[in-house]
Amino acid sequence: MEQQRFTFKKQERLCSRDTIQSLFDKGQSFVKYPFRVTYMELDKNEKADAQILVSVSKRRFKRAYKRNRLKRLIREAYRLNKHQLTDELKERNVKLAIAFIYLPTEILDYTSIEKAMQKALKRVGKEALSDG
Repeated sequence: MEQQRFTFKKQERLCSRDTIQSLFDKGQSFVKYPFRVTYMELDKNEKADAQILVSVSKRRFKRAYKRNRLKRLIREAYRLNKHQLTDELKERNVKLAIAFIYLPTEILDYTSIEKAMQKALKRVGKEALSDG
């Protein structure tokens, strides 16, 4: 039995300014507290099945170390749970760009962030694959 590797590679990060702009212009979104999740289908020639962007408001968290900590927690929750989404995307040959925007004004603990991430990934999979 092959052991699953929980990785988060550079190609899974959403870096392209054009893609990010079109994601926020044309993408669909929903709120699954503590995240606002925006997603959009990508071209089939992308390397990764899902590319993500994590955003924490500078207005809500003035100190960079707090924003960085939250982004680390969110990326870790995604890294450990992304297989729920990527397995479905591989089956259907769909590629997605996803933005996770952190909404609360306080730092939540990791377990609540992870539970919300699991629910958000499940909903993204359900909505994105039902549209396509």
